[in-house]
Amino acid sequence: MHRRLRFRPAFLGFALPAILGACGDAVPPPAPGDPLPGLESGALEAFQAGRALFDRDFTEVEGLGPLFNQRRCSSCHDVPTLGGSGVEAVRKATRWEDDRCDLLRAQGGDNLQARATAALSAHGILREDRPAEATAAVDLAAPALYGLGLVDRIPEAALLAGEDPEDANGDGIRGRAARDAAGRVLRFGRKGDAPDLRGFIAGALIEEMGLTTAEHPAERGPNGAALPDGVDPAPDPEVPDASLDLLVAYVSGLAPVAPERLETRAAADTVRAGEAVFEAIGCASCHRPELQTGPDPDPVWDERPVRLYSDLLLHDLGPERAGICGADAGPSEVRTAPLMGLRLRPSLLHDASTQRLEGALTVHGGEAANARARFLTLDPERRSALLRFLSTL
Repeated sequence: MHRRLRFRPAFLGFALPAILGACGDAVPPPAPGDPLPGLESGALEAFQAGRALFDRDFTEVEGLGPLFNQRRCSSCHDVPTLGGSGVEAVRKATRWEDDRCDLLRAQGGDNLQARATAALSAHGILREDRPAEATAAVDLAAPALYGLGLVDRIPEAALLAGEDPEDANGDGIRGRAARDAAGRVLRFGRKGDAPDLRGFIAGALIEEMGLTTAEHPAERGPNGAALPDGVDPAPDPEVPDASLDLLVAYVSGLAPVAPERLETRAAADTVRAGEAVFEAIGCASCHRPELQTGPDPDPVWDERPVRLYSDLLLHDLGPERAGICGADAGPSEVRTAPLMGLRLRPSLLHDASTQRLEGALTVHGGEAANARARFLTLDPERRSALLRFLSTL
């Protein structure tokens, strides 16, 4: 079922920090939702056109549905700006049996659509229900999209270099890349769902709005049943390549979120101390502070540092965090959530189950159990510094 997440007005349990410019800064960093600085004019025009497409309703005549969750992309990505995260939740259901994940394609897929067009509703079909075959279901919050164009351009080799599935270094961390049948690294999605940004966006179009593309040309029936005749009049693909190109240009061009800029030396010293604690207790083993894009003839993309705070690998967080599975992920495995833009999120964790940093830190188990134990034994000064550091991201 599609549902709206509840959240408190204060982000992360803190008062919203003042975002203050440092004296002498010639060029302030882009604000959340702004395009990457330096985009050439054609790319900027495509960004603006894609933004307009991202923020408008699709209609049944254009191919919306017949099953869907929202009419526009921005319904789930509008906090604190267009392209951000959101408070709308999507329900997913899967089956885990004999150490294999079934995404329940025969039952309509793992993404449950909560709404139906008028034409489909006239046949008594109002939504998709959790399949009886599912062993788990969970409500998930929409992720922020800032900086994903840079993420898309991080070389696979850089991600694979961080793998240690057998824990060869003995640190208790066993990160591994999710892969598809062709061996491509699935860097996008909570469980590792798509290898590239175009596939990630095309997947959202079919799953959330019932819009077909060349990448996903087949309409999904309600819980796997055939669609009644006449309920889907739009020819496939309903989103042509040119429109998908614009959506990709928009999301790709969203600038990454810059950390909070601090007003005083004392504040900066506290944040630096907190970052040292982050490293010392083991958070950075999975939440890798920086990755880098590969070589590119366009300087906007060429070997750019990406302060993502993620290794984009799967990690096992223990049975207490078990839920749905993924194409190459078990129930308790999740791709490391990027912490970039953390302070802007209305909720934390994949299921939006807390708004407090302490709450998020203390439910990390499995590979993160040692880091959690170290966090719980921190003295008040170091704990406060760590939380202050995280609140600036």
